[in-house]
Amino acid sequence: MKKFLGFIIIVMLTSCRNSAKKQITTETKFEEIIHTNYELNKVSKNAKGVLILFGGFPENAQDIKREFKILKDAKNNAISVLFMNYSGKLWLNQDEKIQLSKQLENIFKTNKLPTDNIFIGGFSSGGNIALLISNFIAGYNPSIKPKGVFIVDAPLDLIGLYNTAQKNIERDFSNYTREESLWILETLSNAFGNPKDSISNYETYAVFTSETKNIDNLSHLKHTKIRLYTEPDTLWWQKTTMAEYKELNAYAIKSLSETLKSSHFKAIQYIPTKNKGYRSNGERHPHSWSIVDTKDLINWMLLKEQP
Repeated sequence: MKKFLGFIIIVMLTSCRNSAKKQITTETKFEEIIHTNYELNKVSKNAKGVLILFGGFPENAQDIKREFKILKDAKNNAISVLFMNYSGKLWLNQDEKIQLSKQLENIFKTNKLPTDNIFIGGFSSGGNIALLISNFIAGYNPSIKPKGVFIVDAPLDLIGLYNTAQKNIERDFSNYTREESLWILETLSNAFGNPKDSISNYETYAVFTSETKNIDNLSHLKHTKIRLYTEPDTLWWQKTTMAEYKELNAYAIKSLSETLKSSHFKAIQYIPTKNKGYRSNGERHPHSWSIVDTKDLINWMLLKEQP
């Protein structure tokens, strides 16, 4: 009997060792590459896709990593993640689009990243950059053409942003809101003038203009998967900044969704969330990376068919 029990124990130990060896050999290995312009968590081999991320002003790669807990799910699904040190812009001019497109192309070549399943996403002003550069690449740089792009509560409508800044200054609700609004008003006025006199200037550079339903800067994304995330917590915004719904990013995002669908864009998903917006320090804020369900986002990236 003792010999028999000993045999069972040996078999069990051998089985456990074999199982452990199997887990080690099949585990996806990642390499972390830190560069001045980006940080890359790269799948060593057999990558299923690449996710490029742009932060809001003034986020860098480390800030995105802290606020957007995507790496675990990306690693579990063999997806490389490229965190860009590129922020502080609400729009891109033609030269900036060309330069950023070349920069991304060089990153892919240098790091030997696969180009058959690229997705681009961004939070806040980074969402504007994500859409604008995706549209440019789709039209002019097919070597790194994205299959999908998503935004997280981005200020898409520059005229809407201008008008909201004016109202915030008039309300003078808080020093922070007033200072931010003064900066926005000055930045937009210097670049494009007053929208009452120069709406075409805004249409030339904005992702979307609600007033005229202009989507010229998205024309190359008609067959690209697009997700629009926002958390329209009107009570929180009213209490915190006195903003009305029409003054929120959420308003323009929903309007853009409806405009794209009516313009026969093929794969648009408008995703409003509830009580998901929290910063990494635990602070409640609907304008946060956390409104994105990371597992669902990865599944969306891996879907072969259009939603």
